[in-house]
Amino acid sequence: MASVGAMEAAESNEPMRADLVLEGGGVKGIGLAGAVATLARAGYHFPRVAGTSAGAVVAAFAAALQRAGEPLERLEDVARSLDYRRLRDRGAVGRRVGPLARVVDGLSLAFDGGVFEGEYLRAWLKGSLADLGVRTFGDLRVDDDGASLAPEQAYALVVTASDVSRRRLVRLPWDYDVYGLDPDEQEVADAVRASASIPFFFEPMTMRSRRAGEESLVSTMVDGSVLSNFPVALFDRTDGRPPRWPTFGVRLSMRADGGVQTTDVSGTVSLALALVETMLEACDARHIDDPCVQARSIFIDTSGISPVDFAISDEMQEHLLLAGHEAAGSFLAQWDFAGYLAQCRAFETDPP
Repeated sequence: MASVGAMEAAESNEPMRADLVLEGGGVKGIGLAGAVATLARAGYHFPRVAGTSAGAVVAAFAAALQRAGEPLERLEDVARSLDYRRLRDRGAVGRRVGPLARVVDGLSLAFDGGVFEGEYLRAWLKGSLADLGVRTFGDLRVDDDGASLAPEQAYALVVTASDVSRRRLVRLPWDYDVYGLDPDEQEVADAVRASASIPFFFEPMTMRSRRAGEESLVSTMVDGSVLSNFPVALFDRTDGRPPRWPTFGVRLSMRADGGVQTTDVSGTVSLALALVETMLEACDARHIDDPCVQARSIFIDTSGISPVDFAISDEMQEHLLLAGHEAAGSFLAQWDFAGYLAQCRAFETDPP
C-alpha cells in the first residue's frame, strides 16, 4: 500500500523528497541500511541526512551514494562489507586471549579511554567513502536556497558528536567554526569516527582548536549519543514557514508501544555493557512520548540484540536488514504528509 504522500507525488510527477535523521545503536545500525533502502525503493530521495554513531555511518554512505548517482539499495552491500569482528582492534597483542589480553585491555581503557583503537573503522570509512568520491565535507556541499538554515549549513550530511571537553553536542560540519576549522577541509571519515566513539569501547577522537588564543586547546570527542542519540528536529524549519518535505526519523531502540526490556547485570563487564546500552537507548527517550515525533519515526525492532555485539553473525545481520525493510514498509503504508502537517505543523500557515 502506497503512502498518501507517495501517491500525490506520483500524480504530480515530482520527485519525492525527505530529510533523514538516523539514530545510533552500534551494530544494530545494520537495520538502518535496510530501512533507508526500502524508502529509496519507494521513490524517496534525501537532500539532507543526519545521524549519530551507527546512524552517522549509514548517513555518510547515503549522502555519498546519492552524490555519486548510485542507488541507495547499495547500502545493504555496504553494511555487509564491514567486518564487524575487526572493529575490536587492539594490535597483535590485543588479539591474544587469556590474562595478558585482559591486562592490555585494562591498560588501554585506563590510558587511551577505550579498549579498541577504532582505526579499522576509520580506515574502512575513509577508503569506502573515497571510492564514492567523498573525502571532505566540501564534497558534500549543496545548493539549498529554499532552506531556513544558514548558507554555511548547506551540506548533504550532518553527524553529531559529544565534545566532553567543552561539554557540548557538536554538529559536524556545522560547528567546525567553533574550533576555527574550515568545514570544507575536514575529513568526513574523521567526523563519523568521532560520532561512533562508543565510550569505554573505542578510543575518543581529539580535535585541536585553531581559533586565536585557543591553539593549545584540544577537545575530546566521543559518541554523539552521549548527549543526543536522535536529534530528529535537526532540519526542522525555524522561520515559521511549513516544511517543503518531511523529515523521517529512523529509530533502533525505544519502541513506540513503550514496552520494557531488562538486562541482567552482574560483574564489571556486564555493568559496562549495561551502561553503554542504557546511554544509547535512553538518550532523547522523551521524544517517544511526543505523538508528532512518533508520527514521523520508523521503529525497527532490534530487541534482544546488543549494540556492542561485534561478533554478530551473518544470520543476525540479515535479520536486522529484514527488520529495517519491514519497519520502513509498515511506516510508508500509513504515512500521510498532509495529515502530519495538519496535526503537527498547523501553526505554520505561510506558503514556502
